[in-house]
Amino acid sequence: MNTIEPEIIEPITHNSNSTSKFGILALSILFDAIGMLSFAIPGIGEFSDVIWAPISALLVFKMYQGAVGKIGGMVSFIEEIVPGLDFIPTFTLTWIYKYVIKKGNV
Repeated sequence: MNTIEPEIIEPITHNSNSTSKFGILALSILFDAIGMLSFAIPGIGEFSDVIWAPISALLVFKMYQGAVGKIGGMVSFIEEIVPGLDFIPTFTLTWIYKYVIKKGNV
C-alpha cells in the first residue's frame, strides 16, 4: 500500500500561508475560466466583457493587493475590455508572478 510520507504532507496541510496561496490559485483559475466564458457565447460574449472587465479588475486588486494588485487590476481590465484577449489567464499569471517569480518559490 502506497503512503505519502508525513513530512511531505505536513507543510501543505499545517502551513496556513501555503494553504492560503493555493486557495488564491484555485480562485484565480476559477475567475480566469469565468473570463473565458465569453468565447462560449458569440455576440453576447463581447457585451459580457463590458460587465466582467471592471469586476475582474476589482477582484485582482483585492486578491493581490499592493503594487501587484494595482498593476494586475489594470492589466485585467484591459485584457477583458479589448476584444480577442479573453484567452489570457490574467489571474493565474498574477499568482505566478506574486508567489513564484517574485518570492522565488511556491
